[in-house]
Amino acid sequence: MATYLVCFVLLFSFVNSLKYDPTWDSLDARPLPSWYDDAKLGIFIHWGVFSVPAFSSEWFWWQWKGKPMPAIVDYMQKNYRPDFTYADFAAMFTTEFFVPEEWAEMFQDSGAKYIVLVSKHHEGYTNWPSKYSFNWNSNATGPNRDLVGELAAAVRAKTQMKFGLYHSLFEWFNPRYLDDKESGFKKQDFVRTKTMPELYELVNAYKPEVIWSDGDWEAADAYWNSTNFLAWLYNESPVKDTVVTNDRWGSGCSCKHGGFYTCSDRYNPGKVQKHKWENAMTIDKYSWGYRRNARLEDYLTIEDLLTQFISTVSCGGNMLMNVGPTKYGKISPIYEERLRQMGQWLRVNGDGIYGTKPWVHQNDTVVKNVWYTMKKGATETDVYAILLEWPDNNLVKLGAPITSKDTTVSMLGYPEKVTWTAGAGGKGINIQIPPLSVETMPCEWAWTFKMTGLQN
Repeated sequence: MATYLVCFVLLFSFVNSLKYDPTWDSLDARPLPSWYDDAKLGIFIHWGVFSVPAFSSEWFWWQWKGKPMPAIVDYMQKNYRPDFTYADFAAMFTTEFFVPEEWAEMFQDSGAKYIVLVSKHHEGYTNWPSKYSFNWNSNATGPNRDLVGELAAAVRAKTQMKFGLYHSLFEWFNPRYLDDKESGFKKQDFVRTKTMPELYELVNAYKPEVIWSDGDWEAADAYWNSTNFLAWLYNESPVKDTVVTNDRWGSGCSCKHGGFYTCSDRYNPGKVQKHKWENAMTIDKYSWGYRRNARLEDYLTIEDLLTQFISTVSCGGNMLMNVGPTKYGKISPIYEERLRQMGQWLRVNGDGIYGTKPWVHQNDTVVKNVWYTMKKGATETDVYAILLEWPDNNLVKLGAPITSKDTTVSMLGYPEKVTWTAGAGGKGINIQIPPLSVETMPCEWAWTFKMTGLQN
């Protein structure tokens, strides 16, 4: 026993003595903390001054003044005084109905294992009282609250979820950024005085275990000083052992460098990737922020969401599912319904999701709309077949599994046994499900079969 203890202490000391250099070769060699791969589902929250006009998307300011869209310009001309500025919206970002404990409970009930709150979008407004965003932050203008701090405290006090933050490296109209850009990014005044001080401030103050970077595409990582920040994050920060980061740290970094890859918004390749990845997507098909003019058909149904989620997990990814709260601080009923529906499904089927890995097959070889996951135990491997459509005559005919004399089959959430036979030639499996009523159906929308003792 003493020998094992000494070996454990030595291994622990070795792991914690690893130091990462500010190079991509070194940073990319850092193992991804295991909690992230096991989690599978996170909640993205896009909230800011853009939640006040809530007309087109979180890019409202850019669509009004950066690259004007006629519909946005016309909307402003018809509804606001001629001298109205985007900064005037901040006073209307009131958040009076924001109860962080309610949000935390709702996100926990969705089955999510982590959240990522937008701390600052491309508009530059910070949802915390940043020392580096004078008079353009949530404590100085608008809510007069530390929105990041309040939600972080509620999530940690009321749930087991990990708390993460999104942060935009650049700002559309910040004069210092525009001056750096004009210099061909030879100057780094904006990075030195704004971007990097904010990131260090966020990590030290709120200890986020996800840093979701964005707004990187106009300049290389050398301009952003990304590798130096990440080396500090992994070596010295208060979350150095548990934090995970994405891949948006400079032009050319996406899908190449970082803890997990996002590649592009709504990334879902449909096949296993060599590197851990995330499908960051939106319940609203057309916006990440809240839209007052959204139609019912603009929102993904729970069937749509499960199709995205199950295929993502089968191929080794996580899904970061976005909601857009109102300026008042409420999450609208359509979002809440989707969140709680997802949780309802996961309470039955979560064994086939959390902590799983991709199987040798992602899709079935015969039946459409079937996705596989697997989980290795000490003595056996569990394979999960998740059906997106209920089979005709209650008979599931799967082509991918190869059974053995030790094969067992069960249906998650259904206490009775299900019978099965081997397919023709010993390949495949036929699962006969007893007739189910509304009362005995384990869940709606998608169904999971657990198989052990397979030959593959």
